[in-house]
Amino acid sequence: MIDILQSILAFIVALGVLITFHEFGHYWVARRCDVKILKFSVGFGRAIYKKQFGKDNTEFIIAALPLGGYVKMLDEREGDVKEEELPRAFNYKPLWQRFAIVSAGPIFNFVFAIFAYWIIFVVGVNGLKPFIGNVEPSSISSQSGLATGQEILSINEVKTPTWSAVLDKLVNHTVNGDVINIDVIDSDDIQKKIEIDLSRISIDEMAEGKLLDALGLSVVELKLAAIIGEVLPDGVAEKSGLLQYDEILSVNKEVMTSWGEWVEIIRKNPDKVLEVEVLRGDAIIMIEMIPERIRSDNEIIGRIGAAAFRPDDLFDSYFTKEIYSLPYAFVKALKKTWEMSVLTLRVLGKMIIGEASVKNLSGPISIAKYAGQSADIGLVAFFSFMAIVSVSLGVLNLLPVPLLDGGHLMFYLVELVIGKPVSETAQILGQQVGLVLLLGLMSIAIFNDIARLIG
Repeated sequence: MIDILQSILAFIVALGVLITFHEFGHYWVARRCDVKILKFSVGFGRAIYKKQFGKDNTEFIIAALPLGGYVKMLDEREGDVKEEELPRAFNYKPLWQRFAIVSAGPIFNFVFAIFAYWIIFVVGVNGLKPFIGNVEPSSISSQSGLATGQEILSINEVKTPTWSAVLDKLVNHTVNGDVINIDVIDSDDIQKKIEIDLSRISIDEMAEGKLLDALGLSVVELKLAAIIGEVLPDGVAEKSGLLQYDEILSVNKEVMTSWGEWVEIIRKNPDKVLEVEVLRGDAIIMIEMIPERIRSDNEIIGRIGAAAFRPDDLFDSYFTKEIYSLPYAFVKALKKTWEMSVLTLRVLGKMIIGEASVKNLSGPISIAKYAGQSADIGLVAFFSFMAIVSVSLGVLNLLPVPLLDGGHLMFYLVELVIGKPVSETAQILGQQVGLVLLLGLMSIAIFNDIARLIG
């Protein structure tokens, strides 16, 4: 229940900020062009908050349905306009000003994404170093020469310090169906250049989060040695004689290679006698223990009251921080926003021509879920989520679909060519077609959301 509430709250915050930023773009440029603003609404439907501000008594509204917003300007097409206010009506403004006002919303979405990525790169992103875990035999990776233990240094000469950077590059090149060059280094410090043909992987596999599975490789697992770091007072471990820094060699003659294996044995054997072989200094001793029975998440498990030993340099060997100076972070933010915009367009294009399934469309339920998950991870992850959604809003709003900003821009381009505004009849017809298209897309997205929920 708490997770659901967190997802809803994160969803409202994220969309509220992005919609406000988008509509503020329209508002700010309209004010620069001396257009009178009547209403500034965040959300649709019933107003839950109203306030008038500014010399024009613009009405600011927060509405109940946070799935959009609008800026209502003085316009002859939407009502009578006093003669003395005609110069401030939107429809009286020259074509270039109308074009600037309408395009400002999507542009501000891109500006927000650039700002968010800039902050992220300045603050720094902790990430798992791109060491390769298991490589499936006969997989694309295996056939290409990738092997367990190698570290990915770069893709097509672009450095990849983290798995996140690796996946960003893989996603972009998979959408294009590129053949890429991967520079790797193995445990013997021998560097190799590996060529992989990503056209063998479908966009649908990638969109379902199965890109690494399709490649046949996995991220290296963070393994803790089965060494006792702390023994809790009055627990089974203390009563059985386990001490700090004891290394667990085997349990009931089953060899332990990691702390995870040791924990799994304990959890699966409540109230059962375990013969534990322990290395203490240079001596090997046998300890008998019976894990106590506890209930955790409606499941009966075993517990002994001990924690793992974590060497000070453990995380340094697995993790790194991707951080840049202010100027270079800004360049990275520009490049990242551009790459995400192009990627979004390419995926949409492949959906249109049938090379990608419409199952990849996500609706408000999925967005809320991702919002909650990213907020739970931390502020940097939440900012990254908002940047991705902001780019998507910018790209989608620029599509030449009537009702969207891109549809209005399309009419203005036609007006530029023919020398007069598109007829009102044509605009109304276009809006009807656009409404059908948008309702259809929204229906598919919501259907996909429901399908994901029920598995």
